[in-house]
Amino acid sequence: MTHPTEHSLVQGGRSAALATACVRGGVAAGLGLGALAVLVTAAWISSPYPDGGPGGALHVASGLWLLAHGVDVVRTDTLSGLPAPLGIAPMLLAALPVWLVHRAARDTLDPGDDGDRPRPSPSGTVAAVAGGYLLVAAVVVVYSESGPLPADLITAGLWLPAVVLGAAGAGVWTALGRPLPGQRQAAAALRATGLGLVTLCGGGAVLAAVSLAWHAGEAQAAFTGLAGEWSGRAAVLLLVLALLPNAAVWGAAYGLGPGFTLGTGVLATPLGLAGDPAVPSFPLLAALPAEGRGTWVHWAAAAVPLAATLVQGWRVGRTAKGWQARDAALTALASAWGCGAAVAVLAAAAGGPLGSGRLSAFGPVWWQAGAATVLWGACLGVPVALTVRAWGRRALRPKPLPLPLSVPAPASVPVPASVSASAPSGTGIGEPFDLEAQPDAAPDAAPGGPAPQATGTDPGPRAAAAPTPPASTPVPAPASAPALDLDLDDDPGYEPYDYLPAAWEPSPPPPDPKA
Repeated sequence: MTHPTEHSLVQGGRSAALATACVRGGVAAGLGLGALAVLVTAAWISSPYPDGGPGGALHVASGLWLLAHGVDVVRTDTLSGLPAPLGIAPMLLAALPVWLVHRAARDTLDPGDDGDRPRPSPSGTVAAVAGGYLLVAAVVVVYSESGPLPADLITAGLWLPAVVLGAAGAGVWTALGRPLPGQRQAAAALRATGLGLVTLCGGGAVLAAVSLAWHAGEAQAAFTGLAGEWSGRAAVLLLVLALLPNAAVWGAAYGLGPGFTLGTGVLATPLGLAGDPAVPSFPLLAALPAEGRGTWVHWAAAAVPLAATLVQGWRVGRTAKGWQARDAALTALASAWGCGAAVAVLAAAAGGPLGSGRLSAFGPVWWQAGAATVLWGACLGVPVALTVRAWGRRALRPKPLPLPLSVPAPASVPVPASVSASAPSGTGIGEPFDLEAQPDAAPDAAPGGPAPQATGTDPGPRAAAAPTPPASTPVPAPASAPALDLDLDDDPGYEPYDYLPAAWEPSPPPPDPKA
């Protein structure tokens, strides 16, 4: 009969924690799918002309859920009868499943109130949460094959694990306190990358909003033309809201220079729109630039990457005040590469095919957008970082102190011979003067003997004047006044006191005379 050891108990606790993490991942997938299924079912119920039964609504929900993870789906009910791919994922719709995976991984590793329960390792947490989530996703992929929006197996095998693993890793990083790399250059580059990316996407959103407001009439006509009843318009409005982050990425790519494609062979850049665009009727697509060459209004879109690069370089330069110029330049260059990689990922998620033929390429080209971001950061961000660093070092440089004014030495004053002769013997220059070491003398005694007493009105004979030294006698140098050494601590009769009692404090009682 064997008894459980401490090692076996720990291993069993970790296994249970991994199983709990796997269940958390599956629950996160079910919550996201269930929320989307409720939304699609509500739209199907409110539609005056429902197409199919509740099974069709669930198939549509599963297809949209996979599309939110970046998986391309295939539309089978087209007007031509040929299947058409659909690969533009509404990025706002993707926020829900990503947040659910992030929360599941964070809560698994975060002890919370129960700090005694065993926790798996960070890598084990990522693997367990992602494994449970991907098990549910595999079932959804198989289920969608029999619906109107079957999943493309190639993109499902690539994008789905990448999105889930990335979200789980971000959750573990949050649970660990969001640690940054130990090297200061890497941490500064990551901070500057995040700041530049936020500025770039925010500027792209402003560009899209301004263009949409400029073409408000066309957008309203497209909105009313897609659906006549309120349920259809509500569905179109929800789709527009879900695609707003995509519009921000499109605006950022337009300002960077490469722009975006509107079908095969059609490119929209600040320099103009080349080709015949194949644009379907949709409210957000009404904000696209008109055909022809660009004007100063279109060229003004370059202010977005300019502002993002300036902010990015300023951040690096402000952090690198005490660094060498080489370290600051390398940090700014690393930040440019990091921001370029992030923009490339966002551009790949914001674009994709809208159909077959000319609509097979729609949106920003990921490698062009990423390369343009790196080019902006290398050509402008690095000089800005070096300039801000140099200015910061100039501000921190100490000001030189003023030179002290030369003061002429005081002229020596001759000392009379009588003063020097009256100095007590045995007292040298700089030696302390001791009162106890002086001979006792009567206050009225003369140096040569007792002084004569004064009688009546006669004040008595005056003291003889000090003899004048002969001319041949050298006069000694003037001596400084002897310093008084009044060290009263050596006096046995000296009693120090600490403080005097205040008026409001009681005085001490008198001593007892009998004592």
